[in-house]
Amino acid sequence: GDEGKGGMDMDVEGENSEDEDEGDVSTGDLMHHDMGTGLPFRPATFDACISISALQWLCYSNSKAQIPKKRLMRFFSGLYQVLRRGGRAVLQFYPETAEQAILISECAARVGFAGGIVVDYPNSTKAKKHYLVLSFDKGFKAPTGLTDAALLGGREDGVKVNGVSRKSKRGNKPVRKKKGTKTKEWILNKKETERKRGKNVREDTKYTGRKRPTRF
Repeated sequence: GDEGKGGMDMDVEGENSEDEDEGDVSTGDLMHHDMGTGLPFRPATFDACISISALQWLCYSNSKAQIPKKRLMRFFSGLYQVLRRGGRAVLQFYPETAEQAILISECAARVGFAGGIVVDYPNSTKAKKHYLVLSFDKGFKAPTGLTDAALLGGREDGVKVNGVSRKSKRGNKPVRKKKGTKTKEWILNKKETERKRGKNVREDTKYTGRKRPTRF
């Protein structure tokens, strides 16, 4: 970490916490603690909180005594206390259902947080990610998530990249007319076919295929 800055790593109780012992924790201290029971720190201890793929586990129960909504409320109540005013939290998580995402955001709002859920790459199965962005500022609005166009490096039609508008990939293709309208070429070919069948067809003129003016 940067000089003069420290951190504390914590996880939901279980196998994930035990695995942390084998990792490099040189940037901060490691604590084995069930965050569904609250956060055991003094008020206004932290400037910010970042979480990666942990929050969703509070939506599950390992015993009858564990009620997801209560565990989420304890966690967010603790987070509200240990963050200094002006601090923010960004919690990346993977909700299994839309109901889980709603429950998580509602619990955060009930303790006093402002913000919301940001979804990056919403139409991508592999890259899609949810972030709960929280602030003490009541007027705070969560940022806009990254779109699927970003996965293409800005090459998607109509997307501006660094202020430069890319041309459509379909720019060289002929423009199709609306369904139900006939082109001049189609009309001429149709008339020629009818002539070969021996039918009486009007002669071709410069007005063939033109749209007639609208009469009022």
